[in-house]
Amino acid sequence: MADLRVGIFGYGIGGRVFHAPLISATPGLTPAAIVTSNPERVGQASADYPAAEVLPDADALFAKADDLDLVVVSTPNRTHVPLALRAIEAGLPVVVDKPFAPTAAEAAKVVEAAEANGVGLTVFQNRRFDSDFLTVRKLLDAGRLGDVFRFESRYDRWVPKPRDNWREFGDPAEAGGLLYDLGAHIVDQALQLFGPVAEVYAEVDKRRDGVSVDDDVFVALHHTNGVRSHLWASALAGTRNPRFRVLGDKATFTKYGLDVQEPQIKDGLRPGDPGWAVEPPSDAGKLGVNDDVETVPTEVGRYEDFYAQVRDALLGKGEFPVDPASAVDALRVIEAAHLSGAERRVVTL
Repeated sequence: MADLRVGIFGYGIGGRVFHAPLISATPGLTPAAIVTSNPERVGQASADYPAAEVLPDADALFAKADDLDLVVVSTPNRTHVPLALRAIEAGLPVVVDKPFAPTAAEAAKVVEAAEANGVGLTVFQNRRFDSDFLTVRKLLDAGRLGDVFRFESRYDRWVPKPRDNWREFGDPAEAGGLLYDLGAHIVDQALQLFGPVAEVYAEVDKRRDGVSVDDDVFVALHHTNGVRSHLWASALAGTRNPRFRVLGDKATFTKYGLDVQEPQIKDGLRPGDPGWAVEPPSDAGKLGVNDDVETVPTEVGRYEDFYAQVRDALLGKGEFPVDPASAVDALRVIEAAHLSGAERRVVTL
């Protein structure tokens, strides 16, 4: 059977580092078209994927819709909704990068359009396949912590000077800032582990000189099952803090270090290569009580599973990896966090 042909909107960090490499590494999928108008990226895309057609704009891709089986939207956040809706109108299944949309209402509109037209839709929540997250999920499923009552998650960076790109632009339509960028991951992970949220409290700040969007955030979630999630993201975290700390009535689990798949892809590693997605043993988490602790080997990350599941869904052999309705739920939490930060109050969902 011939490979399914994929069109990719955008060849910035998302398209170049995540989507194109993972698609090309997935048996049965091939990057067939890449849309970028940036001259430097045109040259890079052509060199990286010589068999793919590099196109200047969305119109050029949609003119070839009949030649494609899937499109990926990995462009600035403000373009996610219009491009996704055009793909659905063209009958093309679509993967939308996170954050799904600038607002939950717009995201819900895309979900409704996909359902009404019977077109496949999913959202690239790749960090559900992070090694550290998979490790936490395995421990929870095995009951190793007992009844969990508190979940702490940090996704920190050290970027002391604002960057001149759309992630740092202040126009609300851009959905810029850390709460939309990194928050889309840590909120999604909390919801995946502990379910719906009843209350949201957040501290959403601008700390760096000249910044237009939030760059230091804390979000407290009270899940309907009683678990409390405390989530942090900062552009000014200069030291390593715990990536995860999970407290249960039997044990506590603490884990340092970020998943290695993103830097590995940047270094040219691909799924199946020796050492792919294997974290340093020094980053293994600790589980236990007081001094009675054990080292928990970190699970191997599985970004490749995302597009393998997309391929199978397109072939009628399974479900898409991320239900887009779950991404709408995460956006509702992010919107509540922005409201909480602005009004300095707890927001009830």
